[in-house]
Parts: sequence; C-alpha cells; structure tokens
Amino acid sequence: MKEKEEQRLIKLKEIEEEIYNSGVQCICGIDEAGRGPLAGPVVVAAAIMPRNSMIEGVNDSKKVSEKKREELYEIITNEAIAYGVGIIDQKEIDRINILNATKEGLTMAVKELSVRPDLIIVDALTKIDTDGIAYRSIVKGDAKCYSISAASIIAKVTRDRIMRQWDEVYPQYGFAKHKGYGTAEHIAAIKEYGLCPLHRLSFVKNIVK
Repeated sequence: MKEKEEQRLIKLKEIEEEIYNSGVQCICGIDEAGRGPLAGPVVVAAAIMPRNSMIEGVNDSKKVSEKKREELYEIITNEAIAYGVGIIDQKEIDRINILNATKEGLTMAVKELSVRPDLIIVDALTKIDTDGIAYRSIVKGDAKCYSISAASIIAKVTRDRIMRQWDEVYPQYGFAKHKGYGTAEHIAAIKEYGLCPLHRLSFVKNIVK
C-alpha cells in the first residue's frame, strides 16, 4: 500500500480510534443507499470491521467507481466481523416516508448482525431504534469514519445489484444505468412509458400529473 493511501486510511479511522481508546471494544458503522431516487428500495447496511482493518480504497461509496465498489464489497464482507443489511421497498417508503423507512432499514440491519456491538456510529441519523445499543450520530460520517464508509459500500452495491435485476424486468426505464435516480433519461422514460410498480409514488407526483 502506498504511503499516501495508508495515511488517508489512518485519518479515516481517527474517530474510531478515539472511541476504542475510551474503552469501547466493538464498533458498528451504519450507512444507507437510496434515499433520493425516484424508484426502488432504500438499503441500510451495518458493518463491524476489525480494529486493525486497513482495506485499500475504502471510502465514502460516492467517491468510489462502480467497478471498484464491487471489488471492495467482496473484500469488506469477507473481512467483516459481522454485517447486516435492511431493505425497505418503495411501497413502504410511500407509506411511512423516506426518513422513517431509512430508520426502519437501520433497525433491520442491526438485528441482522451476528455479533452485538458496544456502540453504533451512524451517518447523520438520530432518534433511531438500535435494539438498545448505544449510538453516536456523525454528520458526513461516510467520509469521516472507516466502518461507516465500509457500510456505505455494502449498502450501495446491494442496492445497485437490486436495480440491475429490476432493469431486466423493466428495461425501458434504464434502471441498470441510473439506479432509479431522477436523471433526465429516467424522467423522459417516465413521461413516455408512465410509472411501473418500482416507482415511489410520493417522489414522482410532480413528474406525472
């Protein structure tokens, strides 16, 4: 590993090292993918990484290419002490709103963990059900904390794979390309073909009138 990358990872782990040094032994990072799209689920991932983990390239998923995320997903999930994923579909998002759906996905992801952490660190969310586990909310945590970055990659890759599968069912919308986000191509497809069951009705009401 190049020295520059090693230094970046050391900096990415500073907050977690402070937490470990305070006496906490097991930290779980949590992040989500898919709060903003017009279609598809929101996916929340929880990752407990070894304290000495230093996977080259781990970063906020938005800063990593799709190909690299796929590679990192395999390394992260193999190296993780435990990880869990919560998936909330578009119907539930419409029913309870995206914020509550994200919180519900978080609770699901925590319950999926095979190891119970001492502390959860989460990107920005507050007032969450962590099954009684203490948590700390860190704004822009996916760019500041190693285990949240790892979770962000698990969440993003999981969601992208789901959207690529849906693309085979509804090829006219281009889900494999834009993953349900409101690109010009996606909006044009909605106007041409109408909605499909994957669309979030609460998100597209201003597009389809």
